[in-house]
Amino acid sequence: MEQKISKPLINYTLYLVTDRDLMSTATLKQAVEEAIAGGCSLVQLREKTASSLEFFDTAVAIKQITDRYTIPLIINDRVDIALAVDAAGVHIGQSDIPAAVIRKIIGPHKILGVSASALNEALQAEQEGANYLGIGAMFATGTKTNAKLVTMEQLKEIKAAVNIPVVVIGGINETTIPLFDGTGIDGIAVVSALISKKDITSAAKNLKKLFLQTKGK
Repeated sequence: MEQKISKPLINYTLYLVTDRDLMSTATLKQAVEEAIAGGCSLVQLREKTASSLEFFDTAVAIKQITDRYTIPLIINDRVDIALAVDAAGVHIGQSDIPAAVIRKIIGPHKILGVSASALNEALQAEQEGANYLGIGAMFATGTKTNAKLVTMEQLKEIKAAVNIPVVVIGGINETTIPLFDGTGIDGIAVVSALISKKDITSAAKNLKKLFLQTKGK
C-alpha cells in the first residue's frame, strides 16, 4: 500500500543551514538561537566532518533550542540522526540514498527535502515523496566550490513544473535576494550570509525583510 505523504505547514521563508566553520559566535547553539530571534523559520543542521556521536550530541542540543521556539529542525544527510533525535525531517542531496528509499525509512509524516539543480531531478524528487526542494547553487559560493550553478530560467522552469515548495540556496545574500523578484520561490536558504555575521539577529531580520519585499512585489 502506497504511503500518503503528509503536507506539513512549514514556513520556508528564512532557512538557516548551519556551518560551524563559518559561525561568528562561540557556540552553534548561540548562532541558532540568535538566528531564530531574527526571524529564521527553519533550521538545517549540517555537520560534514563530525563523528556520528558528535553529530548526535549536537543535534540533541540544537533541537532543545528549536523545540523551545517551535521551529522545525532538519538534519542534513543523516537519516539515522534525524530519527534518533526525532527531528522534523531530513534533507538529502543527489549523491545520497534515493528519496523514495528515505521516504520509506522516515515514514509519511516527516519532512523530506531534496537538493536539485535540474528539472528532471526536481520532478523525480517530488514523485519520490519530497516535501520541498532546495534548488542551487544559484550563485558561486565558498561553502560548495564545485557546485553546478542553476540559472534563473531553470529555476522558473522548475518552480512552474512542481507542486511543492521551492527554496533557493547558494550565494544568497543582501545583494542577490532582489534578483529573485518574479520567480515565485517559497524561501531562501542561507549559510554565511547569516551565520558568519557579527550580529546574526539583525542579519536575519534584514534578510527576511528583503525577501518578503521581493516576494511581495
